[in-house]
Amino acid sequence: MYIFPAIDLYDGKAVRLFKGDYQKMTVYSENPPSVAKDFEKLGAKHIHLVDLEGAKDGTTPNLNIVKEIATNTSLFTEIGGGIRSLDTIKAYLNAGVDRVILGTAAVQDPDFLKEAIEKYGEKVAVGVDIKDGFVAIKGWTEKSQFDCFEFCEMMTKMGVKTIICTDISKDGAMQGTNRELYSELSRRFPIDIVASGGVSSIEDVKALKKLNLYGTIIGKAYYIGAIDLSQALEVAK
Repeated sequence: MYIFPAIDLYDGKAVRLFKGDYQKMTVYSENPPSVAKDFEKLGAKHIHLVDLEGAKDGTTPNLNIVKEIATNTSLFTEIGGGIRSLDTIKAYLNAGVDRVILGTAAVQDPDFLKEAIEKYGEKVAVGVDIKDGFVAIKGWTEKSQFDCFEFCEMMTKMGVKTIICTDISKDGAMQGTNRELYSELSRRFPIDIVASGGVSSIEDVKALKKLNLYGTIIGKAYYIGAIDLSQALEVAK
């Protein structure tokens, strides 16, 4: 299982939200590229980036920071947050990013998703953000009509290879991750599943590894010292 330490970007800084609430934001670093370098020094091979501003308005205000991280580290870099056009995908891939994550666009514009997959294949993943059982969109501010499993079934049929699934109710809350959800996803769908949201302890990492998941994202737990990244990487091997 791969470990994806996370940097959420807002106004050029590394931040974390509590349960997706933009009003409950904590700034952890004014220098995200230096945080990425720290991940690399600790042995990480992957990094998960989210542009929180982009998630709300579909722009790429942190593109230069993303490029700096992608080109100045050896980390496999994935980015999500407001990617709603082929031009944006191209801009990120040209900046050295290895994989882009479509969220709102995958829900609202299946034709765009299909076109993106046809053009870029495995470089396109889908973020499935769950709120009360339904897929949330627009920076987690709205719920769609799709339930989690129905949507994942659709994504599998469309040829999506990787899904990053976040239980919003767990995100940033440090109360453990939704092991039942990831167990069911792993059992039902023959695709790479990355668990996100609420990974708060080494016990969570151990439990997720047993589910044969492709990866897990570690965010707040790293920043507040609840998870030792080197230890998590060792456990996940």
